[in-house]
Amino acid sequence: MSFLRRLVLSPTGAAGLALLAVIAAAALLAPWISPGDPLRIAGPALLPPFSDPMLPLGTDRLGRDVLAGLLHGARTSLIVGLAAAAAAVLIGSIVGTIAGFAGKLIDEVLMRIVDAFQIVPGFLLALAFVSVAGGSLETVILAIALGAWAQPARLVRAEVLSIRERDYVAAARVIGMHPLEIAFKEILPNALPPVLALAAVIVAAAILTEAALSFLGLGDPNVVTWGSMIAEGRNVLRAAPFLSVIPGIGLVAAVLGVYLVSEAAGEALGRGGRP
Repeated sequence: MSFLRRLVLSPTGAAGLALLAVIAAAALLAPWISPGDPLRIAGPALLPPFSDPMLPLGTDRLGRDVLAGLLHGARTSLIVGLAAAAAAVLIGSIVGTIAGFAGKLIDEVLMRIVDAFQIVPGFLLALAFVSVAGGSLETVILAIALGAWAQPARLVRAEVLSIRERDYVAAARVIGMHPLEIAFKEILPNALPPVLALAAVIVAAAILTEAALSFLGLGDPNVVTWGSMIAEGRNVLRAAPFLSVIPGIGLVAAVLGVYLVSEAAGEALGRGGRP
């Protein structure tokens, strides 16, 4: 049975994929459902949900459409989560492959660098980086990736150490393949499957980190995010709790969906090819 089929047939995986499909659809359709700038003034301030059919989720303190913010915020969260995870896995895979395949001094030096990054919590590293470099979306993605690449590096290194002595690797050495070609063409593809399950966890953590940075006012002020919406709503939490609750539900749904898919992917990979 294929990995994708095992993932879909798993109740956990199916639930996670359904949640992510809804969020992805909302993100993709945002320009058509709520065209224009989601930060523009759309109506009277603090309009409650379901009181105006043109503004079904109401407006915030400045009269901005909450539905538009929710949909466009989904796009921001998915872009940040996927891009940061891809960058972290790419950096970690390269470092882990070189460390595991080269061994000796190179392995020791690279692993000490990995240790240095793992000592500092990822959020604090991202917070410090964004505070210095600015809060653009690209900077936030890079900051999150810098705090998340060490774990994939360790996992890839462990996989490479178990693979590098196998017969097909020895055969590649015998026929004269370059060491880097052996490492990245023969070994790395076989070391990646466990990292893919970890990537889902990194996506969820990246979404939460971006929301936290935006909540603290360190995100991109020109881009609507769920974190900035929650921060905006905290100022009128008693009078209009929906301003924080609605984006909060979106954030919980996105993270829950990613974690469910991650759990199901881990189970599917653990079962291997068994039906």
